[in-house]
Amino acid sequence: DRAPGFELPLAGGGRRSLTELLEAGPVLLAFYKASCPTCQLTLPYLQRLQGGRFQIYAISQNEADVVEEFNSAFDINLPTPIDPAGGGYVVSNAFGITHVPTMFLIEQDQSISWAWSGFHKAQLESLAERAGRRIFEAADRVPESKFG
Repeated sequence: DRAPGFELPLAGGGRRSLTELLEAGPVLLAFYKASCPTCQLTLPYLQRLQGGRFQIYAISQNEADVVEEFNSAFDINLPTPIDPAGGGYVVSNAFGITHVPTMFLIEQDQSISWAWSGFHKAQLESLAERAGRRIFEAADRVPESKFG
């Protein structure tokens, strides 16, 4: 499958299109909603993959003020495009999002090479291996899975 093109505003200002993101290499898009407990579990772990073999963007289905609160509460500094309900979740709908978190690893040719919905420890470890990073530490207490 190929990822649909899009352009969204970024929390903190500016706009980015998928084409612009892919100029810097593969990108992981993680769709989330701030009120989702599974998203609250997943995003801090995705944060650990920063600096790996692909970029990470957390696409929020919330307004900018909620994104700021979420990022502060969960110590997230991932770039965050905003796809809110007020805009009709245009990008989320284009990707067929039915549950959050849902993640897509998109290669530079816009092909989707990995996708997952929810939290699944083995799938996230597989993603981390692709990133060349460690996602879980020995002291972490993580469930095997948790669905959104």
